[in-house]
Amino acid sequence: MSYFILIIVLILLFCVFLYNNLISKKNKVEESYSTIDVMLKKRTDLIPQLVTTVKGSIQHERETLTELTRLREKILDKEVGTEERFQLESQLGIMLGKLQVRAEAYPDLKANQNFLLLQSSLNEVEEQLSAARRAYNAAVNSFNNAIEMFPSNLMGKMMGYQQRTLFIIKEEERSVPKISFNS
Repeated sequence: MSYFILIIVLILLFCVFLYNNLISKKNKVEESYSTIDVMLKKRTDLIPQLVTTVKGSIQHERETLTELTRLREKILDKEVGTEERFQLESQLGIMLGKLQVRAEAYPDLKANQNFLLLQSSLNEVEEQLSAARRAYNAAVNSFNNAIEMFPSNLMGKMMGYQQRTLFIIKEEERSVPKISFNS
């Protein structure tokens, strides 16, 4: 009889371990996503300053500035889902890169201290975003593995967990940007 109780206790302890492990992994994914969210907020807060600084110097780029503002507003919308937000964030990154490349053709803008400071701040935020994306993907990978592998997959199904989406770079972001120094 005591062996039976010991086996039951060991099974219960194992279930508690699996449960706590899955909760920990889920929370790590949410923490990592929150870090990306913070970095995106920093970046979207810099955009109005960048647009204002650039507006006077490059009249020909109104379409780019309008698109940057539109993407920023969509990203700040609370009803945007995770996958759509990642897509919008990727588009915003592409647009910011294009703007920085186009700004090279405007000597007045390149000499503007506000623009240089904003450009430096954006570069720093982009590096932090890159690190946050890597941490998020590592947390999602660990979580997804846990809910797919036996025996934690059984506990994951009972808890209603589903796979999370990895942050994946779009094909247009993988290509090497074409930069021309000819005016």
